[in-house]
Parts: sequence; C-alpha cells; structure tokens
Amino acid sequence: MKISKVIVIIQQFAAIVIGSMLIGFGINGFLVPHHLLDGGIVGVALILHYYFHVQTGLCMIVLSIPLCLFAWYLERNYFFSSFHGLMVSSFFIDWLSPLQSQFPLPILVSSLLGGVINGVGFGLMLRFETSTAGTDLIAQMLSKTFTLNIGVIIFLIDGLVAVLGFQALGFKSFFYSCITIITVGVVTSMIVKNNDQSHNY
Repeated sequence: MKISKVIVIIQQFAAIVIGSMLIGFGINGFLVPHHLLDGGIVGVALILHYYFHVQTGLCMIVLSIPLCLFAWYLERNYFFSSFHGLMVSSFFIDWLSPLQSQFPLPILVSSLLGGVINGVGFGLMLRFETSTAGTDLIAQMLSKTFTLNIGVIIFLIDGLVAVLGFQALGFKSFFYSCITIITVGVVTSMIVKNNDQSHNY
C-alpha cells in the first residue's frame, strides 16, 4: 500500500472520529435540551427520540439501512465511506447523551451553537469524502451527478425534515430548528466549498 493511500485513510479516520464527536456534542449539548431538530435522518431520529424516548443514534442506524443498501448496489465507494461514519457518529450521539443537561442556555443561543458545531462536524466528514450516511449519502451522490454544492443539497433536504417536524413539535421548536438547519447548511457549505477551491490550485 502506497504511503499516500495510508495518509488518506488516516485523514479520513480522523475526520470521522472528530466529526462524529462534534455532532454528538452539538446534538446532545444544544439541540435535545430544547427539542430542536437537525435535518435529514438525524432530524427524523430526534423526532422519534422526543416522542418514544428511543436512542437517537440507534434510530439513525435503523433509518439509514435502506439508503446504505441503495448505495451498496449503486456506488459501493459511497457505501464504505459512509457506513463507518454512520456507526461512529451514532455511537458518539448515544454515548454523549449525558450532556443533555449540562448547558442550560437560551434557545436561540443553543440553536446557533448547535448549528455551528454540527455544521463543522458534517463539513469535516464531507471534506474527507465520508459522511453519517442517511441523507448525507443521497446528497453525496446527487452532488457528484449534478455538480451541485453538497451543502446546498443537504440544506434543502434538511428543510423538508423541518417541515415534517412542524406538526410534531409546534411552531417554537420549528422556528428555532430552522435557524439550526440554516446554520448547519451554511457552515457545511463553507467548509466543503473551501475544500473544492483548494483542489483547483
């Protein structure tokens, strides 16, 4: 195995671990205390967590299985890079659940901080061509097919999840969840866009 290949694997592994820790920290520390949503599969898993008190990370794994199977048949490179991200991020989301009572901040501050931290986590993983699977996996494939910014695609998908959560969580949670989702989309887009620009030089 070439040294350059080993370096890429190490970088991707580090991105998965650090990105997953940030996502687990952002979700448990800032979103869950106010019943806020992120987008995509994470948002759906959070809705299930709020209503049925099931583990968010475990829900992510179950919900992502159909998408992972789809990726297995369509683009196996995406499957392998995303599967590891899914398992590690799900682990950290559930493992860091004790943080849910550690940061009693106002809802606006929590929605912004949660959005920034999650955006950095998702962006870092996408920058090194991995993800948490789920809708990120769809976004990766759409981005490659139509040459669209992946952060924008994630933002649109996440917006749909927020709309779905409106009836379940009420207007207040919906409004601040939208702030979180927009923040995640902007931060993710900036990180991935900067990476794309660096490859052009």
